Amino acid sequence: MGKIESNLVNTPHFNPLNPQEFRKQAHEMVDFIADYYQNIESYPVLSQVQPGYLRANLPQNAPSLPESLETILEDVKNQIIPGMTHWLSPNFFAFFPSTVSTAGFLGEMLCTCFNSVGFNWIASPAATELEMLVIDWLADMLKLPKSFMFQGTGGGVIQNTTSEAILVTLIAARDKALDVDGSGNLNKLVVYASDQTHSTFAKACKMVGIFPRNIRLIPTTIDAGFSLSPIQLKAAVEADMADGLVPLYLCVTLGTTSTTAVDPIELLAGVAKEHGMWVHVDAAYAGSACICPEFRHHLNGVELVDSLSLSPHKWLLSGLDCCCLWVKNPTALVKALSTNPEYLRNKQSESDSVVDFKDWQVGTGRRFKSLRLWLIFRTYGVVNLQDHIRSDVGMAKIFEDFVRSDPRFEIVVPREFGLVCFRLNPDETFGSDYTELLNRKLLDWVNSTGRVYMTHTKVGGIYILRFAVGATLTGDNHVVAAWKLIKEGADALLKTV
Repeated sequence: MGKIESNLVNTPHFNPLNPQEFRKQAHEMVDFIADYYQNIESYPVLSQVQPGYLRANLPQNAPSLPESLETILEDVKNQIIPGMTHWLSPNFFAFFPSTVSTAGFLGEMLCTCFNSVGFNWIASPAATELEMLVIDWLADMLKLPKSFMFQGTGGGVIQNTTSEAILVTLIAARDKALDVDGSGNLNKLVVYASDQTHSTFAKACKMVGIFPRNIRLIPTTIDAGFSLSPIQLKAAVEADMADGLVPLYLCVTLGTTSTTAVDPIELLAGVAKEHGMWVHVDAAYAGSACICPEFRHHLNGVELVDSLSLSPHKWLLSGLDCCCLWVKNPTALVKALSTNPEYLRNKQSESDSVVDFKDWQVGTGRRFKSLRLWLIFRTYGVVNLQDHIRSDVGMAKIFEDFVRSDPRFEIVVPREFGLVCFRLNPDETFGSDYTELLNRKLLDWVNSTGRVYMTHTKVGGIYILRFAVGATLTGDNHVVAAWKLIKEGADALLKTV
């Protein structure tokens, strides 16, 4: 046999997980991350790069030979960070925040450390049972009825995002309805939400086979604070039933994306239950505030609904991605999503004595995310988490007061949580089109400075600026500075009018 010649360079034995090398490099990485947090205000909040910048500045092929961590981190500093929109900046007031914390970070390190793929109980008993524990802890913090807890007759699971929480509950509701009415009636199923419901709702409906013509996004009004009207819901449902359609699912929102409007859970659930509909509450952002007694009333009527989800990565310091979903009837969810191939069979699962979370989600594999929440709850305690939320709401109130103090500006929608919806409206004779143009220009000017990042929305035909307080590092001084910048932009803009 001929000899195979090799042109490979002799390199040391490849060991991708050397504990001592890991210790050294992990310390370097933690120092780099800590420096990033410490210096984050020096970066423009909104990235100023142009499309395609990164491909022009990095090699087109992966390296054949190893590069040092120092070299890689230098590229992170010089190439990656300039292309980041810094969600953790204390001057990030766009969208809803994605919060982090030391405890959440350490929990993520443990999650990555174990790399547990806990799709069923036997694959990682601790991962399954800790998730059941912390999901009940959070349910208790929210004062949810026992019917949503493993301690009671329900249960919960950590999904990746709200999108998945809505998707899996829609699947469960669909299959439950089709079991009764027959699989041929998919074209008759109708779903309901307000026109302020997150766009992921309509996407999830399409994914489960709901005909687009059967997705009812009921109009809301500024007079009603953009919340869904039970009267209008009832009229829509009755009209559909008169046409021979089948009401399937109602999505109620606690804290809409545009304005944090709150739909009246109790009244809406009452209408839906008259017609056998599945009721889901999307509390992705504002639900976390309900751990504070002064906000808990927004969950009144939750005992009437079938499922509820909220995202601790938005306001409970856990980091992406973490969405907690509770269901009153886990059997419906499991029946719709269960898979049981031979290679996953085991006596614990077949005895029905354990929970297999693979049957509560779209995919099979899942991470040990409960470690994050476990560390957060234990490290900070409920009192500090409540104070964190109250602090953000307090800063939003400070900004709201600033807006009210300047006659050139107005609050468009009353503030409830950490979002202030406002606009520049110096002269009512300008007309709506020109006022919208002024606000577009103001937003562009503010964001172009790199010192603050805000977003806009449009509701009821009104173009609105959104100022969302909630980044972990934000303090009163950042809110004050942001308002000064906004006023500076308004001054410059109105000089040209």
